[in-house]
Amino acid sequence: MSTDDDRKSARSEDPRVLARDLRDYLRDLVAAEGNEFAVPADMLLQDSPDSDLDAPVTAVADAAPFAPPATGDETAVVPPPVAGAGRAEVLEEFRRQSCDCTRCPLGQTRTRFVFGSGNPEAGIMFVGEAPGAEEDRQGLPFVGEAGRLLTRIIEAIEMQREEVYICNVLKCRPPNNRDPRPEEVQTCEPHLKRQIEIIQPKVICSLGRFATQTLLRTTESMGRLRGRTHEYEGIPVIPTYHPAALLRNPQWKRPTWEDMKRVRQTYDGVEL
Repeated sequence: MSTDDDRKSARSEDPRVLARDLRDYLRDLVAAEGNEFAVPADMLLQDSPDSDLDAPVTAVADAAPFAPPATGDETAVVPPPVAGAGRAEVLEEFRRQSCDCTRCPLGQTRTRFVFGSGNPEAGIMFVGEAPGAEEDRQGLPFVGEAGRLLTRIIEAIEMQREEVYICNVLKCRPPNNRDPRPEEVQTCEPHLKRQIEIIQPKVICSLGRFATQTLLRTTESMGRLRGRTHEYEGIPVIPTYHPAALLRNPQWKRPTWEDMKRVRQTYDGVEL
């Protein structure tokens, strides 16, 4: 003969009852916290068509997957990371939220979304322009001929590629490797901004004109920008030539080496 305790235990294990209890809890939490509490839509348990449970609660503010604003409002990227989460976890979650982005037409023509790679706690961050053909195929930044040269440059300052972080301003390849368009940079830049916020590098090395001009909000030429240390939101920025440009203009390797020594000295905290 079943007791009241037996019936209560059986009821508590009923998934339909658990679903109702969880939904009621979320409803109460939303009511208590107001618009500051955003319940992801996939956390709200949806009932099957033949369910006799109450209709599911609707969140006050659903936390939709990340989509960077096209208006240039860089404050509306994503919520701050959850307290206690490591940079690797936060960066990976951001990658997961970002990888399906189709905010600009490049999202329709790319093969792979090229988020970035390297050490989530890197002291040095390299920022390039946009993925090339090989990067688009593999979904990784700087893996073609220019990428191999960048690896040698990193090794020349006595570091390994795995110790730094590498990414681009644009996360999708422009067709035929054309120059990025202003609206593409504007739409995609919040991805880069958030990566920098998560990684918090000691120094950023911008590779080429587009990356440098984007970070520094300038239209000055590389000839005028390189050879000096600039700043992006409190982080030193040292511009240098893009590795692809070095392949076409080997005479630029010497000034690039000078730039890289500046990068290493800044990373080491050496007074310039």
